[in-house]
Amino acid sequence: MHASSQRPVALWLLVCCALIFAMVVLGGTTRLTRSGLSIVEWEPIVGTIPPLTTEQWNDAFESYQRTPEYRHVNLGMQLADFKSIYWVEYAHRLLGRIIGLAFLVPLIYFLVRRHIDRRVLPKLIALFVLGGLQGALGWFMVASGLIDEPRVSPYRLTAHLGLAVIIYGYMLWVALDLLYAPDTAAVPRALSRMGWTVTGLVFVMILAGGFVAGTRAGFAFNTFPLMNGRFVPEGIFAMQPLWANFFENVATVQFNHRLLAYLLCIGIPVYWFAARRVELAVATRLGLHALLILLAAQVALGIATLIYVVPTALGAAHQGGALLVFTAAVFLNHRLRPKHA
Repeated sequence: MHASSQRPVALWLLVCCALIFAMVVLGGTTRLTRSGLSIVEWEPIVGTIPPLTTEQWNDAFESYQRTPEYRHVNLGMQLADFKSIYWVEYAHRLLGRIIGLAFLVPLIYFLVRRHIDRRVLPKLIALFVLGGLQGALGWFMVASGLIDEPRVSPYRLTAHLGLAVIIYGYMLWVALDLLYAPDTAAVPRALSRMGWTVTGLVFVMILAGGFVAGTRAGFAFNTFPLMNGRFVPEGIFAMQPLWANFFENVATVQFNHRLLAYLLCIGIPVYWFAARRVELAVATRLGLHALLILLAAQVALGIATLIYVVPTALGAAHQGGALLVFTAAVFLNHRLRPKHA
């Protein structure tokens, strides 16, 4: 199929990527404002319409008052305060529905107009299925905070975040496939492997950030570069079994997140220097510089978020910054690969 007919398809996918990016940032805001448990039912169709009457608002508030979060965290909350967190979670769910429509409707249009290459169609179907799974996983996450604990499971939260990043990265890759060929056939395989290693580290760091969020580890050890005067904090293996420390121990979870950041502060500059030895197209070179700049900005955001004890604006920006670093890394992976890859 002619490349010019694929450009609108690629642009549509990039718009969907932008919506997913906004969804991730809004998801971070939902978590930071403790809004995620304000809607206690999953109604994909009916839930599109928010409460409109006083009676409906009272019903929604009464449902929330039966949750552990209300009883243990927000006891005595007034209806006006409930509305403020309800609207944040409602916006998060509404954006999810908008993304579904923004993907499905153009997909049908492009199929009818025969603008989609048959080799691309299975990838688009996979993205649609993953999107549906993400919606179900989102409710599975919320449900974990409606039974006993006044917070969602950090495991489910991190899975929800991780799947969002996977969908975003896969969709971005498909769009780039439709827009660009690889930069050059002469890319050293070692450089390509280095790029994938960097991307993998960024992804793992994002997952580690999910556990920081899920355990509220960002509200502890609010100093940098040391953690309560130590590089390695006390008590990082205080929990039993041992493996639980890596996902539930606040000290260990935050230390791991910092350690991954340090590794990226070494790995990305090394990748940058190695890639500069290769003859690169202008777009690829700009992407390489962008990765380095975004890393610096992300580290600064992370430190500021920590020492100011996770204000909502900085926390949401830090989550968005992580996805920008991931975007630059994926872009470079796509460009710096052999043409037959």
